[in-house]
Amino acid sequence: MAKVTISTSGITFKDVVAIARQDSLVEISQESLTAMQKSRDHVEGLAASETPVYGISTGFGALANRHVSQELRTQLQRSLIRSHAAGIGAPVEREVVRALIALRLKTLCSGKTGVRPVVAQTMAALLNAGITPLVREFGSLGCSGDLAPLAHCALVLMGEGEAFDKNGIQRPVAELLQEAGITPVLLAEKEGLALINGTDGMLGMLILALADLETLVDSADVVAAMSVEGLLGTDRVFIPELHAPLRSHPGQAKSAAIMLATLKGSGIVASHLHDDDRVQDAYSLRCAPQVAGAVRDTIEYASTVASRELAAVIDNPVVLEDGRISSNGNFHGAPVAYVLDFLAIAVADLGSISERRTDRALDKNRNAGLPPFLADDPGVDSGLMIAQYTQAALVSENKRLASPASVDSIPSSAMQEDHVSMGWSAARKLRTAVTNLTHIIAIELVTASRAIELRAPLTPSPVSAKVISSLRKSVPGPGADRYLSPELMAASEFVASGKVMSATQ
Repeated sequence: MAKVTISTSGITFKDVVAIARQDSLVEISQESLTAMQKSRDHVEGLAASETPVYGISTGFGALANRHVSQELRTQLQRSLIRSHAAGIGAPVEREVVRALIALRLKTLCSGKTGVRPVVAQTMAALLNAGITPLVREFGSLGCSGDLAPLAHCALVLMGEGEAFDKNGIQRPVAELLQEAGITPVLLAEKEGLALINGTDGMLGMLILALADLETLVDSADVVAAMSVEGLLGTDRVFIPELHAPLRSHPGQAKSAAIMLATLKGSGIVASHLHDDDRVQDAYSLRCAPQVAGAVRDTIEYASTVASRELAAVIDNPVVLEDGRISSNGNFHGAPVAYVLDFLAIAVADLGSISERRTDRALDKNRNAGLPPFLADDPGVDSGLMIAQYTQAALVSENKRLASPASVDSIPSSAMQEDHVSMGWSAARKLRTAVTNLTHIIAIELVTASRAIELRAPLTPSPVSAKVISSLRKSVPGPGADRYLSPELMAASEFVASGKVMSATQ
């Protein structure tokens, strides 16, 4: 099994995805263990002092003005985790929980949080054993970190809370830890706070969404080109001279290039090159690279923000190089929350233009001679009529999900935390939107493939032919009406797994 080494310099996007989705093993570098011990020595020096230090010898949030004596500090850390593990709702997906644990571990390994090495080592052991804390959906405001989700994870490190084994079966935490040979951690000064004060949940979901979208936007371009082909559109609007030289958005140029390559060698496109009646295609065909390209550029910007956050040390207070312990506001999730919302807007629009192409292909007045709804026997058969309804419902849902979460703020902690990011909520919305977009593109793929096949004996491009051939292994072609839902689900899995792009190779 692959292994990810976490050092003081952190980890990569690829590492996060590998830990979250492929169960890659985690190891901590000796450099990180040394750095953690060094910062821990500073914390223990301050803990022995009579001077109150936030997070070490005081209460938290609005209770920070209470000095806590040494004999109560273990209880202070335990109480912090127990009280903050206050989530409610459905369990969060396993990959999200693993991503947020990996990202919190990355910050601990920076040597800037003041935790003992054993805390990080226990967290790594939890990941390697496949133990997944039960984190509930609601509880984070995206400020002071993803407090409740991270507290649910910290609770399991303490031997408490709820968790699943590597097979997804919920079992007693004590039993899971004993089986894996993991000793629960008795938290010392500062450690409880260090375990929960990060943007790890929202960042983890952003990284996972970016991984999905990088493949999805490529697939969307191929499928859009197939719609152009099936609707007797032209490929001349995708030539490079019309893009980078005239409008230097890099995403637009890339999308146009993919669409042009997809249509290369199409007998269907060649059949109407000199048709004087077809002056310009509809916007949903002609402007596809402009829209998908803008989505690409949004993904690129979001990736830049995610890279910065991945390299950051998010904790409060933080141990500086000279040993000072300093309070800060780096746990505020605004930078991540904004791009999560920005991506949700882009995802909604990419789905919207996809649905317009599907609707055009099903309308006998606009589909250039194809049967109504691409039905086998129109009137007896309804063809793909209701598939477009499903697609429209998904598009409508994504438009609602595009409403930004980050513009909202509800004060908390007796007005000490009087402005919050709502980044966790933005991330939850985006995950749903990306899943919906996958379904939307799948329905366009089913529609475009059937439209192309109904153009026979005209031949599709080699790329379109390969994609359709691969799709037909799980999704049948034109014919009489049949139970459609399983076919749409199979098409969605085809898109989600990246098979659109693999078929083009």
